[in-house]
Amino acid sequence: MAEPTLQEVFGTGATQDATTITILKADLPMTAAAVNRGEQCFAAIVKKASTNLTSANFATSENQSITIAPGFDSLIYRTIGTVQQTLLQTQLTLNFAKVQPTSGVTPDDY
Repeated sequence: MAEPTLQEVFGTGATQDATTITILKADLPMTAAAVNRGEQCFAAIVKKASTNLTSANFATSENQSITIAPGFDSLIYRTIGTVQQTLLQTQLTLNFAKVQPTSGVTPDDY
């Protein structure tokens, strides 16, 4: 199986050139607006990528190097000022695999 393409990871409208990557909001699982929040965009990109960068696909493709897997949801608490909030924390685990003996995350390796 071939390495996942830009379009497979980020959507059919994803393009790139020597200096930019363009990901269409319409390809992402979010409500597109003229001004989306940074965290909203990041969450949508990760969620989109997680549909193809699965552990199952990794197990059958020698060319896939990254997996995104669900973790364990938990309740966390934070207090801002005098207001305590209960938040649901949803975990996603990003795994970067490469042949040893190199170490660390170097984007060019994936």
